[in-house]
Amino acid sequence: MSWSPQHCADVRNPRDARDRFQCSGENGRFGWVLHGLWPETGGPGYPQWCRPAKIVPQTVLKKHMCMTPSVQLLQHEWAKHGTCMSPHPEAYFRSAEILFRAVRFPDMKALAAKPQTAGSVRRAFAAANRGIAPQMIAVSADRQGWLNEVRFCLGPRMKPARCQSFQSGARDGRQIRVRPMSAR
Repeated sequence: MSWSPQHCADVRNPRDARDRFQCSGENGRFGWVLHGLWPETGGPGYPQWCRPAKIVPQTVLKKHMCMTPSVQLLQHEWAKHGTCMSPHPEAYFRSAEILFRAVRFPDMKALAAKPQTAGSVRRAFAAANRGIAPQMIAVSADRQGWLNEVRFCLGPRMKPARCQSFQSGARDGRQIRVRPMSAR
């Protein structure tokens, strides 16, 4: 999952076609958005580009724009990862939607109000999600320390699982800054 305020702060032109819906402010504000869902192999790599990708139907794109507010990203994630999980984009995005809707997000305004660490972000997500331990959550930040992604590690049958060492992202003590959502 990507923290949209950070993504939008990093784009050159928020009104460019690729980022307009997510970043221009014309269509509302986004907080957490789903970047993608992909299978793991048990090692540092992951399957990708598994079969020729169909064009994602317009009805599927429209249905998932609030989850992943970019037509280009939806199509890319389907082609790169979804084709390894299902022959049908509808099934891939339905699985992604079920998982994304199950996540409860911590109070991001409170997290943005003071310096954090990757460990404190993990703990905040774990506290908001029953049955999830901090070791099941990967946190990543950009080079300046701004939070940009949180990933839940999943095992067989898409059940939460402890992240493997190559999946865990930033170490617990890494300083993390959380960009607040802009006021409207």
